[in-house]
Amino acid sequence: MTDFTETERSQLRLASGLDKPLPREQNRISPRRRFALTGKHLLLILLAGLTLAPVVLIISTALKTDVDVKVDPFGLFTSFSFENIVNAWTQGGFSDYVWNSVLLTVPSTALVLVLSTLAGYAFARLPFPGRTTLFYVVVLGLLVPFFTYMIPLFYQLRSLGLLDTLPGVILVLTSTGVSFGTFFMRAFFTDLPVELDQAARIDGASEWQIFHRIMLPLVGSGISALGVFTFLGAWNNFLVPLLYLPGGNFRPVTTGLYQFMSARLIDVGPLAAAALITIFPVLVLFVVLQKQVATGFISGAVKG
Repeated sequence: MTDFTETERSQLRLASGLDKPLPREQNRISPRRRFALTGKHLLLILLAGLTLAPVVLIISTALKTDVDVKVDPFGLFTSFSFENIVNAWTQGGFSDYVWNSVLLTVPSTALVLVLSTLAGYAFARLPFPGRTTLFYVVVLGLLVPFFTYMIPLFYQLRSLGLLDTLPGVILVLTSTGVSFGTFFMRAFFTDLPVELDQAARIDGASEWQIFHRIMLPLVGSGISALGVFTFLGAWNNFLVPLLYLPGGNFRPVTTGLYQFMSARLIDVGPLAAAALITIFPVLVLFVVLQKQVATGFISGAVKG
């Protein structure tokens, strides 16, 4: 075989037209397309500004002194003080509210992830009689609004002795997220090649080994996205703890913020601090896991 120098290779590519530069006309963006791209970017900037403006205002108000809040309520970061946050955390009882939210959100999110992953794998990879029909029954939960059965559920929890208890609310939060979680995870498992199952079975792997050693690591992005989505839904849920925790012993941040607002309608600083305490864990979680969330939801949309 003939060996060519780098110079000779470049000359051959030029002679064959491989390194021929594109005409400048093809590299240019037409004015119409440039106008459309500019309009899209301006629209996105506007939507981002509308979304971030209330958050920035809440942070600024929570970190200002009470006097500065009353004199210049819309001024951004004109002073700096943790007084409002300390008052909301201690006097408003948000230290207990945050802990109650953790006790409700973490177990319900874990249950949704476990049940949805197992159910999604079963509906996607395991052939059994009535699989399609049972899957549609599970997905039917997405079509039934919570408002249609929240009152009968109240009396059912009371008859079972689960009303105003953490296990009762955790079960309700879990039941409201399993339908979507099963539908979401089934899309990921369905897209995996069938050859993976077949090769593992030929090698003597059991169904459980196939699931947790082969399939589960391949759907990590979907599990992360579902976990964040479920956590946000459970943390921000207002109606479920309001209905099924009437005693107020395990009041989370959502109903705690409502209770705090009803007693301090004119104290804007502590209210902003309470709102900041409520949304801060959600913001941190989303910022830390935003890449996994975006990857999971985009993959799920393509797979589904």
